[in-house]
Amino acid sequence: MEKIGLVRTRDGKSFLVPFILITSLFFLWGVAHSILDVLNKHFQDTLEITRTRSALIQAVVYGGYFIMALPAGRIIRRFGYRTGVLTGLVLYGIGALLFIPGGRIQSFEFFLLALFVIGCGLTCLETASNPYVTVLGEPESSERRINLAQSFNGLGWICGPLAGGFFLFAGGGDVTTPYAVLGTVVLCIAILFSRVKLPEIGREAESEQAEASGKSLWRTTSFTVGLLSLFLYVAAQTGINSFFINYATENAGVSAQEASVWLSFGGMGLFMAGRMGGSWLMRFVKGEKVLAVCAAGACVCMAAVILMPGGAGWYFLLLCFLCESIMFPTIFSLSLRHAGTQTKQASSYLIMSIVGGAVAPLLMGLIADRISMAVGFIVPLICFMEIWGFAARYRKLS
Repeated sequence: MEKIGLVRTRDGKSFLVPFILITSLFFLWGVAHSILDVLNKHFQDTLEITRTRSALIQAVVYGGYFIMALPAGRIIRRFGYRTGVLTGLVLYGIGALLFIPGGRIQSFEFFLLALFVIGCGLTCLETASNPYVTVLGEPESSERRINLAQSFNGLGWICGPLAGGFFLFAGGGDVTTPYAVLGTVVLCIAILFSRVKLPEIGREAESEQAEASGKSLWRTTSFTVGLLSLFLYVAAQTGINSFFINYATENAGVSAQEASVWLSFGGMGLFMAGRMGGSWLMRFVKGEKVLAVCAAGACVCMAAVILMPGGAGWYFLLLCFLCESIMFPTIFSLSLRHAGTQTKQASSYLIMSIVGGAVAPLLMGLIADRISMAVGFIVPLICFMEIWGFAARYRKLS
């Protein structure tokens, strides 16, 4: 990590400590999201529900993003980043602990309620953490900074399916223990953050970024098109993750437990490596160019998944995790680049766009139930095509 430009400003001010603290949160919501992909298949088997109905798991979590994003933004603008983080951690912890009574009730609707509370907590965390990381240093290194922080989100995506697969598939279907542990850890971290003061640097940094643009937020094309691209990216990522195990068991002859391990170490391992490598690569190549190449690669992978179901499609499905790794942080950062003094407000809208994750699994589940699981991956293919267009035209949009 270089001293100037990543977490240090030109006047010598260092933001290393707040960067480390906030980066730890990226790991926590990576775990929360990735365990859903195992939970999806688990509920299909234990509660005997269809793939379309199991997609409600993602729908309620990502629906929480749509409902909570603007309130979270208001909390952060009025009370600061730390309050936003604390609100998110408390909601996250409570939602996870609700799985303890949920395990006894065994009601799919009750589990959905608990997941909705978790989703609202994750919304607060992401609304605070993503824009905060982009301003912890010089503006020109924001894409590198957020990709590095999001690498630890990738680590969480590795741990989630691994723990979930162990407890849900190898451990006799125990859905209570992983969430009980997770909720306890999250609430302990909330206590830690309540005793730490995070510097509020938004206004100074944002005023510097604002000099380059006097446009209103909704007339800033890079923001509005970026908003759509982020919506579609989260839709694609969530759809792929949700039905990864289904594709593996139905098309590649892999057991559910083995598929959860592949999702953890294979898919999410490539995902984390891609984010770390992307952070390094963006020292030399502009973020929008890296994004364009990755989006094109993802399109090729999805086409292979659809047209070559089986062994070949399975390998391309794994490879897609590498291609999509840098997309969320890069799109997020590029969308905020010209937001100026409206960065916090813009961040709320960008986080709201994560509701895309509620749409794709439902569409893919419907297609899978009526045609085939492989054909369902046409949904992320269309999403990646638009993202490639955003990256390829970014300089003109700016």
